[in-house]
Amino acid sequence: MDSGTFELVGRLDKQRGIFLWEIPRESLSQEQRMFRGNNNINQKRTNSEEKCHKCEECGKGFVRKAHFIQHQRVHTGEKPFQCNECGKTFSRSSFVIEHQRIHTGERPYECNYCGKTFSVSSTLIRHQRIHTGERPYQCNQCKQSFSQRRSLVKHQRIHTGEKPHKCSDCGKAFSWKSHLIEHQRTHTGEKPYHCTKCKKSFSRNSLLVEHQRIHTGERPHKCGECGKAFRLSTYLIQHQKIHTGEKPFLCIECGKSFSRSSFLIEHQRIHTGERPYQCKECGKSFSQLCNLTRHQRIHTGDKPHKCGECGKAFSRSSGLIQHQRIHTREKPYLCTVCGKSFSRSSFLIEHQRIHTGERPYLCRQCGKSFSQLCNLIRHQGVHTGNKPHKCDECGKAFSRNSGLIQHQRIHTGEKPYKCEKCDKSFSQQRSLVNHQKIHAEVKIQETHECDACGEAFNCRTSLIQHQKLHTAWLQ
Repeated sequence: MDSGTFELVGRLDKQRGIFLWEIPRESLSQEQRMFRGNNNINQKRTNSEEKCHKCEECGKGFVRKAHFIQHQRVHTGEKPFQCNECGKTFSRSSFVIEHQRIHTGERPYECNYCGKTFSVSSTLIRHQRIHTGERPYQCNQCKQSFSQRRSLVKHQRIHTGEKPHKCSDCGKAFSWKSHLIEHQRTHTGEKPYHCTKCKKSFSRNSLLVEHQRIHTGERPHKCGECGKAFRLSTYLIQHQKIHTGEKPFLCIECGKSFSRSSFLIEHQRIHTGERPYQCKECGKSFSQLCNLTRHQRIHTGDKPHKCGECGKAFSRSSGLIQHQRIHTREKPYLCTVCGKSFSRSSFLIEHQRIHTGERPYLCRQCGKSFSQLCNLIRHQGVHTGNKPHKCDECGKAFSRNSGLIQHQRIHTGEKPYKCEKCDKSFSQQRSLVNHQKIHAEVKIQETHECDACGEAFNCRTSLIQHQKLHTAWLQ
């Protein structure tokens, strides 16, 4: 190839309106490739030459006029190269050639590691770093390295605080454009990511991925201490505070600390009295959303927590857990005084009052106190005269359900309490206990026997006083 040929292929291509060095190598003829190769050698020679072409906008200098002309398009916005298929314009001819592969489907760049193909050589280079592990772009501040330059640029905004992407609706700024796009969906309501299982949609792809784990059961975030796995990384972080004991969120009112900010916010409502969650059915308000959700099941009748053993359903998960102990016979709550165990903490608290003598439930009418609330409620029926438990057979009413049950045995003839010694049966447990004293050879001198329970007394006045207990019990 003579010098005239080099001069010809190196000039501006009049027909195509592009510089030779702008054309991708695979689109060049052999002559043009040779010229560009020699030209690169010449370019090395000019590295030390003066950059005589200087941009008046930003002061950047260039050795070659062609590079200078191309750079100026950054400031002017000029895009002289147009796609014949869709009309899209570009600042460089090489960009047009790469873009046209969208229409042709051409992917000439193949990865020699996995065989994946790409339409742009730069995309192949970035992809191959997955296989090589190369991270050529390093942050000067923290020495973290990246496989792509744009990832480094985005990362450096953490150090500089730069937020170049601003929302036109509310003015909020973001360091990454992707974060701005996600944010803008709060204004538009757009949710482009759809779950194929339940048709639920999300504004972010990451939220869809997290949601899909509900269907797949995947729990990729595992605790190194106890092995417990979680669907979300945030759940794991919260869980790990159980092991570390970390409680970084402090209440300025009382000094109590919490492992989660949400727990602190809920706690602070004790001090402020705020109840932001209101029931639309009855107007009752709550300090926590979960309490409102539970309350609403009173109106809807919803019982989402079902027992796998017997099918019984409950409105609260705590109710199901307590119920399941009937099947498992688990009694995790132990009395430290006598060693007796219980299936519920409330049962243990009530039991401990036997040892402490505590009777916290006081009747305002007569001053009588009780260890259990249910006993106070029953007692208050004496003052109110309320007898809600009515016999269907004879219409007699009782203040206690137990009184009605005992009374109904008069009509049914049922005697569920049977003596193992002589097969005699009784309608009340107390009558059986008194009867068993005969077999225990307890000396009985009483001559006045109670018709209701069989208990005997040695004087009539004692019998009369005793019968008043039956009267009070059945009322």
